[in-house]
Amino acid sequence: MEVILLQDVSDLGSKGQVVTAADGYVRNYLLPRKLAEIATAGRVAEVRHRQVKNEAKIRRDAEQADELAGTLGKTVLTISAQAGEDGKLFGSVTAADISDAVYNARQVRVDKKKINLTEPIKETGDYMVEIEVHTGVKASVKVIVAATK
Repeated sequence: MEVILLQDVSDLGSKGQVVTAADGYVRNYLLPRKLAEIATAGRVAEVRHRQVKNEAKIRRDAEQADELAGTLGKTVLTISAQAGEDGKLFGSVTAADISDAVYNARQVRVDKKKINLTEPIKETGDYMVEIEVHTGVKASVKVIVAATK
């Protein structure tokens, strides 16, 4: 019997797949636990259509991420902070500060958790900061920390 899986089922398939299973297994296990539904022609077409739309969205998001990574790669951020004579900051530049600077420069929201800053910047100077734009897509942004006069 053909069914559409509503959840991942080990040794059978993943959510959204149309699979063939034994009638008893479908009747006694999959249907009562709402793990699958009977595959009718209309539902199969609907599932296939949804999968095509989902794949197109994933492709579109990946293209936008590549474009954004290229834009961010060309970005140079200048962050002003109060500093002493020796260049040490009276505080630090954090991922949240960099996220705000990216928004001010490019009008792009970047989650501060996606900014790879192992520890806050505590001195003036030039830094290369890596930002994860999308899964597997990263951009390096040059950050210049300057002392406020």
